[in-house]
Amino acid sequence: MKKETSTSALVRGFAVLERVVQADRPIACADLAVELGLPKPTVHRIAQQLEEQGLLQREPQGKRFMAAPRLRGFALAVLSNSVLGAARHAILRALSEELQETCNCTMIDGQDLVYFDRVETNWPYRINLPVGSRLPLYCTASGKLFLAHMQPAQRRRLLASVPLKRLTDRTITDPARLEAELQQIRESGVGVDNEEYMRGLISLAVPVIDRAGRICFALAVHSPTARKTLGELRQYLPSLRQAAAALSACECAGDDGPD
Repeated sequence: MKKETSTSALVRGFAVLERVVQADRPIACADLAVELGLPKPTVHRIAQQLEEQGLLQREPQGKRFMAAPRLRGFALAVLSNSVLGAARHAILRALSEELQETCNCTMIDGQDLVYFDRVETNWPYRINLPVGSRLPLYCTASGKLFLAHMQPAQRRRLLASVPLKRLTDRTITDPARLEAELQQIRESGVGVDNEEYMRGLISLAVPVIDRAGRICFALAVHSPTARKTLGELRQYLPSLRQAAAALSACECAGDDGPD
């Protein structure tokens, strides 16, 4: 009987974590209780225990819960695991070999873009951005792709909390101009970095979509301008989208959990 109780508690704890990370904003225990069909005191107790373990945290000056650094680190470790990500890495390697450029997979973590898989080109001139690198969202191809697919209110909150620093003379720091750029990206489905993060570096990114139509992660290719123009990089979009569809099939569509 004790084993059954422990198993039930573990399942409920996982269900709370799952709902919190699926939400596009901090979520209250009352809402979690309704969505999970559990008593509010039970959900509150589970959330407190998860908070004590560093898996959940409360929003600043609030009572609602969101993913904590330990949980986000766990998610990154799972995605970066070479055994679990073998199929994904094979697709990424094939794409990099076809394009003869560096390709990477990225996820969003709080206010940052994080590289969790990457295949380097064999060209002698390369940009060193290893797995685990953190970049700004507002001036990178993948970052702008994530921003473009956020709910407007969520995007406004995030951008309001981040200073739009000018990293190059092409970095977009005007909020209205950035919003217009994000609208174009949403319509085209392609994130673009035209030397906005680093002078001499260009990049394109496309989304990897799950069954519910959400972005699992982003797939990007980048190149130094000494080797290619942005127009030349755009010629790779069919291959990039084909690889994104293959990644979606092997990583997202295979999920048999609840939508």
